[in-house]
Amino acid sequence: MKYHSINCQLFINNRSRFTKLLNKNSLAIFNSNDIFNTGADSTLPFVQHRDIFHLSGVDQEESILVLFPDCKKKSHREILFLKETNEHIAVWEGEKLTKERAAEVSGIQTIYWLDQFDTIFRELVMESNHVYLNSNEHLRKSGEMETREDRFVKKFKEDFSNHSILRSAPIMHKVRSVKDSIELDLMQKACDITEKGFRRILGFIKKGKMEFEIEAELMHEFLSNRSKGFAYTPIIASGSSACVLHYIENNKPCNDGDVILMDFGAEYANYSSDLTRCVPVNGRFSKRQKEVYNSVLHVKNEATKLLVPGILLDDYHKNVGELMQEQLIKLKLISLNDVKKQDKNWPAYKKYFMHGTSHYIGLDTHDVGSWTKPIEQNMVFTVEPGIYIPKEGLGIRIEDDVVVQKSGSPKNLMENIPIKAEEIEDLMN
Repeated sequence: MKYHSINCQLFINNRSRFTKLLNKNSLAIFNSNDIFNTGADSTLPFVQHRDIFHLSGVDQEESILVLFPDCKKKSHREILFLKETNEHIAVWEGEKLTKERAAEVSGIQTIYWLDQFDTIFRELVMESNHVYLNSNEHLRKSGEMETREDRFVKKFKEDFSNHSILRSAPIMHKVRSVKDSIELDLMQKACDITEKGFRRILGFIKKGKMEFEIEAELMHEFLSNRSKGFAYTPIIASGSSACVLHYIENNKPCNDGDVILMDFGAEYANYSSDLTRCVPVNGRFSKRQKEVYNSVLHVKNEATKLLVPGILLDDYHKNVGELMQEQLIKLKLISLNDVKKQDKNWPAYKKYFMHGTSHYIGLDTHDVGSWTKPIEQNMVFTVEPGIYIPKEGLGIRIEDDVVVQKSGSPKNLMENIPIKAEEIEDLMN
């Protein structure tokens, strides 16, 4: 792995938080992701399943984690099953985890090779009252791909059809949404790398540069700082392309007078960062561009103050909508009459600000967490309002990642990244 070793206390803490929420005499099982084939003998780079990584730190394919806190045999309360390594694998694929190294990484003392899994797991299932199986229950899940976890669940139901099955996903959502202090340090590192990328491109952007050239500069900076690269597919959208919310072609030239909307973030140790900044191609915002920019920045700053323990995300987004409505009236994009006649299910401000303001962020860019329970201290959210005006060829979105505090405004993990219009202009010139 490119990243530095992570203190195994993080994974010990995460397992403790998870197992405390299990029913009595229950076990839970988590599988790694597959290595995905692209055709012939080619594969995509391996990306670990976020849940098994969160609980073990194991960043390797064909791995299984079993947690059984009430198991009568103490050594079987936490078990890792790994693909057995050998000299042939080391020559062709590189070294895999040894039992000793896996124990160092995870803090788990009982490590078996995969060929022992069926026998040991059957014994554990027979001793348990319930088995927690894992599945992807993200609200925005998409795609029909069958995962290694999916195949395991299917086989378990065939082999143990009379056993009581419970869902681990709701517990994982709760545990993962509240970050450990070590996780916050890793997320800060991801944001610091993102800052280096942004500062790099401020001196690079000029009339005639291609959007993908900016993307390449960012990738260079990320890889140079132990990141695998982008936490998600970056958006480098100049001019009217900025009004396409998920524009990812990044294949157009940057023209004089345009503003470039750049939505990108580095990953570090599998943790995501998520930044959006807008800069003028020629180094100077026009009067109108700056008016819109400052309105979005005002909404972002005020919205950030609303992310405090106890607020419901639905109420939060309604409050941000009112902030945006005020700014759009000020910019003469909507009128008081528009507000008076608006459909309450699609307010007038939605014409220019049609997406949500905040989402959870962590191991996933759109991380797991409850959208119906009050937010808590040490949850991490993006704050990303935007105004999109297709007829003016102008789209402005500004985004930072913030940590909810016990009291007061959230801590901004991106507080050192240039954000004021004048500061950006000064750095570009």
